[in-house]
Amino acid sequence: MDAPQPIASEASTGVRGAAAQTFTHQQIIRAVSGVLLCIFLSALDQTVVVPAVPAIAADLNGFGQLGWIVSAYLLTSTAATPIYGKLSDIYGRRALLLPAIAMFAVASALCALAQSLPLLIAARALQGLGGAGLMAMAQAVIADVVAPRERGRYQALMAGTWASASVSGPIVGGWMTEHLSWHWIFWINLPICAGAFLASARTLRMLRHVRRPARIDYLGAALLTVAVAAFLTLLSWAGEAKDGGELAMAGGVAAAGLVAFVLQQRLAADPLLPPRLFRNRVIVCGILIGALGSAAMLGATFLLPLFFQLARGAGEASSGAQLVPLLVVSTLGAFIGGQFARRFGRVKKIMLAGLSLSTVGFIVLATADGGTPTAVILLEIAMIGLGIGVCMPNSSVVVQNACETRDIGAATGASLLLRSLGSAVGSTLMSAVLAAGFAARLAGTPLAGKIGLGALHGPGSVAIPSDLAGTVAGALAGGFHTAFYACAAVTLMALGVTAFLEDVPLRSAQGPR
Repeated sequence: MDAPQPIASEASTGVRGAAAQTFTHQQIIRAVSGVLLCIFLSALDQTVVVPAVPAIAADLNGFGQLGWIVSAYLLTSTAATPIYGKLSDIYGRRALLLPAIAMFAVASALCALAQSLPLLIAARALQGLGGAGLMAMAQAVIADVVAPRERGRYQALMAGTWASASVSGPIVGGWMTEHLSWHWIFWINLPICAGAFLASARTLRMLRHVRRPARIDYLGAALLTVAVAAFLTLLSWAGEAKDGGELAMAGGVAAAGLVAFVLQQRLAADPLLPPRLFRNRVIVCGILIGALGSAAMLGATFLLPLFFQLARGAGEASSGAQLVPLLVVSTLGAFIGGQFARRFGRVKKIMLAGLSLSTVGFIVLATADGGTPTAVILLEIAMIGLGIGVCMPNSSVVVQNACETRDIGAATGASLLLRSLGSAVGSTLMSAVLAAGFAARLAGTPLAGKIGLGALHGPGSVAIPSDLAGTVAGALAGGFHTAFYACAAVTLMALGVTAFLEDVPLRSAQGPR
């Protein structure tokens, strides 16, 4: 381990002009240990529930509403993230993180005890409120104790924690559901919550916080919640092929909520997301890069299992295992990107290189088909993971490096909010592109309008006549080609935003801004 050395941080003083705190390497490790458990919990809960959804729906007689088991968590966690960030700028990180962990633990117990689907959905919504605090406060605490240029020294720990939870979540969830009960996927959270609470309660005392006079923007929080909930509902309904009237209603509410929220932020004495953040081009670019990177990553995570199952005949377990290179290599990319950022003190060229690599990876993956060697496909997946892994943590560093001390929580919340929305858009958009590409290539054939992707896999799958099997295979390959090209277009947009990013030097020891 390196010898102790003091590192000036973005201390959570809450007062512009206050002196920055200085932490040794050992103190940083102590502080980070608690928030790593929070990151692990947040990542685990986003994936552990997925393999259990059918069993939950069967047990609680709720197949018609099973999507809300996931959506309820996503709705509340996304809407609450910037609220946590702003409140923590006022009251301090510890004061927000500990209640968030406690709420997450209570909600997990309620999920495990639920005997009906409405109760489970309500408990998942409460769990999302706690989960929002876990990620927002974890990111803000890291910004408090580690200066931007030194962030790469600890980036592998954070990325590795997220990746390990993301990989182990479906495995643990599937095993527990099969051998124990779906209830256990929620009970397992309680000991992790206890560890995170105790560690954070002890170690975060080192963060000094001077509360500043402030008024909470309750109206802004309500309007943001309405806008985000309506937008995510719109995406969910679009995926379920709801009729145009329902989609128009959700879209109208989302647009009206967004406009009202923007106006409120201009009028509020102490806005939830201060407009000054969005007058800073570096912050705006960093947030957009993170959102686009999340959209591409979730698009790939959604498409790849389907590609292996539908286009290459792999089983569910095998297709899940073939996602591991994407997650593992993205962790390696985060470490490499952090080391280069620490060495050179700038991140623009690093991010340009990473996004270029991932764009090329998506383009060459778009040419793959059932006959492409698996080793070649895994190499292309590794290119995607490495490139996005290099970019994503550094996009957060860009945002936190450019904002004032008083806005660290708000800026972090805004960044995480747009990443969550990017993730939701990415998976929904790629699903729609895949289905549309498949349908377009069946046009003019006897199967036009008669068969969709759902007919090729799962309980509703149908037998394809042998004389049309080649047609279906060609349409399927074409659909995946279009979807992977769409992912490449997203990373290309992120590349374009990065080109306009001002390459501001990262602070290695700074006072308040």
